[in-house]
Amino acid sequence: MIIIGDTHIPFENIVKIETIEDIKSTKPNVTVVFPFDKDIMVYCMNNSVSYAVIIGSVKHAVYANSLNAKYILPIDTDLDDTQKVAENYMFDSKVIATIENEYQISEMALRQIDGVIFHTLLI
Repeated sequence: MIIIGDTHIPFENIVKIETIEDIKSTKPNVTVVFPFDKDIMVYCMNNSVSYAVIIGSVKHAVYANSLNAKYILPIDTDLDDTQKVAENYMFDSKVIATIENEYQISEMALRQIDGVIFHTLLI
């Protein structure tokens, strides 16, 4: 299981962005995160930018995987369905649940979610 944001476990730099211009001003070797936007996703894919995308549907997850997202962050209502689709179609992207505290890690592990990210990294 991937754990992003726990201070005891090393993790990559995560930078929240809103536009392609924001990406251009980020440091190299970061993973940018943003709400679903096909134009930004295509830009990231074409420029080898590591990214995580916040999605609101399974359809968004399919697009994100096809456009080489590293991580897919579904809203809770789509989390299990997204994970099932990702497993069935052998996504390269990892499904990541947003959590508030470390006690939720066990729940996500039992639900067989690929990983978790602490909410504080996304605000």
